[in-house]
Amino acid sequence: MIHQDGSTHEWVWGQEWDLIVRMDDATSEHYSMFFVEEEGAISSFQGVQEVIEKHGLLASFYSDRGSHYGYTPEAGGKVDKQNLTQFGQAMKRLGIEMIAAYSPEARGRSERTFRTHQERLPKELALVGITDMAIANWYPKEVYMPAFNAEFMQPAREEGSTFVPWIGEELADILCERHERVVGHDNCVSFEGLKLQIPADRHRCHYVKAKVIVLRYPNGQMAIMHGPRKLATYDSSGKEIKLNNKVVA
Repeated sequence: MIHQDGSTHEWVWGQEWDLIVRMDDATSEHYSMFFVEEEGAISSFQGVQEVIEKHGLLASFYSDRGSHYGYTPEAGGKVDKQNLTQFGQAMKRLGIEMIAAYSPEARGRSERTFRTHQERLPKELALVGITDMAIANWYPKEVYMPAFNAEFMQPAREEGSTFVPWIGEELADILCERHERVVGHDNCVSFEGLKLQIPADRHRCHYVKAKVIVLRYPNGQMAIMHGPRKLATYDSSGKEIKLNNKVVA
C-alpha cells in the first residue's frame, strides 16, 4: 500500500512550497517526492505516474480526505465512494483501491516523517545553494531520497513485491482530467474558453455532434478522444501539436 501526503513549509529561504511524498505504508520507503506550489489532483496524477513507471502498478493508495481525493458530503464524515473525483476516477480505471485515513495514528506517523524532512531538507538545499523549484526537485530525487531510504527504511515482513508491471494503455491518458463534450457544427470542441479544432482524418469527414472526451494532462496540454482513438493533441493555448499524438513532457 502506498501512502501519499504533503507538507507546506519554507523549504528554501522566503518561499513556501508543498512537498508531496509517496511512501510504502509498511516499510516507509519513499518512492517519489517533489515540490509543487500547491497540492492537488495534478500533483497526485504526477506522483502516481512516477511510481507506476518506476516500480509497477500498486494495489492500494492511502491518503487523507483532501477534496481532490474524494468527496465528503459532511465535514469530517466518510468519503462518498460513488461520487468520484477526477483522481478517484483515474484510480478506478487503474484498478487501484483508494483508502481514506480516519485514524489520528496514521496522520501522526506521517507528521513525524515530515518533521524529519523539515529539519533536514531545507538545510541541505541551502548548503548547495538551491533556491529554484525546478532545481530543487532534482535534489530530493537524486540525492536526498536515496539517503533517507538507506537510513530510515524498515525491512518488509515478507520478501517479494506487490507491484505489477503496467502493460496497458498510455498512463498519461489515464492519469489526467477527463471531460465529456459534444463536437460543434464547426467541427470544434469548446473547452474552458478555447476552441479545439479537430483536424481532418481518413476515418470520417467530420465529427459534428459526436460525443468526445477532452483529456487535460498535468502539464496543461490537452487531447481529444473519440472512443479509443486520439484525434489530436493540443498545447495549453489550444494549438494543435503535430507529434504523432504523443504528449510532450
